[in-house]
Amino acid sequence: MFQQVRPSAFPPVVKNLLIINGLCFLANIVLADRGIIDLNAKLGLYYPESAYFKPYQLISHVFMHGSMFHLLSNMFSLWMFGSQLENYWGPKRFFIFYFVTALGAAALHLGVNAYEIQQTKEIVSQFLANPDYDGFWSLINKDVILSNDDRIVEFMSAWKQNPNNPEFIAGAKEIADFMVLRKMNVPVVGASGAVFGLLLGYGMLFPNTMLMLLFFPFPIKAKYFVMIFGAFELYQGFTNDPSDNVAHFAHLGGMLFGFILLKIWNKTDRRHFY
Repeated sequence: MFQQVRPSAFPPVVKNLLIINGLCFLANIVLADRGIIDLNAKLGLYYPESAYFKPYQLISHVFMHGSMFHLLSNMFSLWMFGSQLENYWGPKRFFIFYFVTALGAAALHLGVNAYEIQQTKEIVSQFLANPDYDGFWSLINKDVILSNDDRIVEFMSAWKQNPNNPEFIAGAKEIADFMVLRKMNVPVVGASGAVFGLLLGYGMLFPNTMLMLLFFPFPIKAKYFVMIFGAFELYQGFTNDPSDNVAHFAHLGGMLFGFILLKIWNKTDRRHFY
């Protein structure tokens, strides 16, 4: 049933999420500066095959952020869109929607990660079956970050002068194995996936609401803003720029699962999205 609630600038779930995220960010700064623990490394979401993966990270990563800008941008969006959604749905339904989209974001991100890691495993396996200079050069060229690393460049230059040296072959094997581990051992943090779910929900519930945003120079209807942002994230995800540390498919996962959940909730009532 639709729940009428008194509108609030800071409804309870949104308010508590803002507080928890802020406290987690401050705690990480204090503890990391004192060399006690890096909460982002502990609570961030790792690939399940990583030695650092823990099941609780599927939730804990949503409360951690990598920078002040990362935190503020997510929390502003949470307040801007989440407050209106919670006022419309009520706390319980909003809470469910927020964490379903957060888990959906994690699921799609890990799914894409699994594909990328499998691809890397295959090319590394091919190299390990026949480790030589040319094969290593071809392998490294598939990784923009490693191919531009000065240490790798020096290693390749030294190996080229002595291609049959077994020490270089052993070193190349270690670097090849590292390529797989590096993809597994990079944690993902942030509420962005859930926030994109909120954006999708807002666009579906209030499609004709005009938005005026700082980075968008003219008013735009919410439904068009969601479409543009979704298309941009899809483009960025498939571009797969190695210098881009944004988990674009997590954003898309939040939107996808938000869309599915809204359709389920709206299955028996075509007049409302709740």
